[in-house]
Amino acid sequence: YKLKKAISRRHTFEDIVSKSEKMLRLFSILPQIAESNSTVLIEGGSGTGKELVARAIHNNSQQKHGPFVAVNCGALPDNLCESELFGYKAGAFTDAKRDKLGRFAVAQNGSIFLDEIGDISSTVQMRLLRVLEEKVYEPLGSTQSVTTNARVIAATHRDLAALVQQGGFREDLYFRINVIKLVLPKLLDRKEDIPLLVEHFVDHFNHFSGRKIAGVTQEAMAALMMYDWPGNVRELENAIEHAFVLCQKELIELQHLPDHVIPKNGSVNVAAGLTLKEAEKRTIEQALARNQWKKMVTAAELGIDKNTLRRKIERLGIIGP
Repeated sequence: YKLKKAISRRHTFEDIVSKSEKMLRLFSILPQIAESNSTVLIEGGSGTGKELVARAIHNNSQQKHGPFVAVNCGALPDNLCESELFGYKAGAFTDAKRDKLGRFAVAQNGSIFLDEIGDISSTVQMRLLRVLEEKVYEPLGSTQSVTTNARVIAATHRDLAALVQQGGFREDLYFRINVIKLVLPKLLDRKEDIPLLVEHFVDHFNHFSGRKIAGVTQEAMAALMMYDWPGNVRELENAIEHAFVLCQKELIELQHLPDHVIPKNGSVNVAAGLTLKEAEKRTIEQALARNQWKKMVTAAELGIDKNTLRRKIERLGIIGP
């Protein structure tokens, strides 16, 4: 038990779980980043854990006793984004019956997390630049400046540098938010974390559901390892939650996983004693052999794209006849 706890501590930072080199390097610098008051930009695909990293930075910062305010900028229409961020005074527009605090005001003495910052309009970009440069803003309909000390942590699934080149994002704002940049890898690029994450999510759902599921079968784990997780860690979490609903046994089996995760032929042949990488390689080799090494047919049987199959063949070092 003590050994398990020690390993667990080494592979976690706050609620982030990983043993991949890329993520462990990130864990090693997060405390210093948190202690500084610098603006942070987190880049990564949807579901890679950008908000978890932002919360971890806040929870280990000097602002940890203040609020953590998350704003999904991508979910707000342009006309609402300004009023949500900066607030407004009564009479600022037709429906403004009373004053309303913006998210920057709510985040005072804490941190504000601007998710999907690449989706904000040029008008909001300009106002945000002033906040970062001067630490002041005016609520809509007000002539009085308000000072803010909220730490800004921004995130995006876009390549902001490319967006700047295309004229879709202000270069001066990009340099203001890109003081410290963290890039989160896709789950596809850290597949060694899947067993660790599965254990983490099983423990999580056991705790909240009062269940006592011990884990997943080797066959189910092989299927989880083979799938490429376009929705990243969030999609894996959803898959385990789906399995919890269907599983009435001690172990989650292949049949309990979402249909799109299960190979099309419905079975994964896993020999005892194989590592998960070896199991994935063996499964693909067997499928290729069954289909006379026809990649299109094999990809269809396994339920993956032909380009995904080609990448797996290269990554696993599979050599044809």
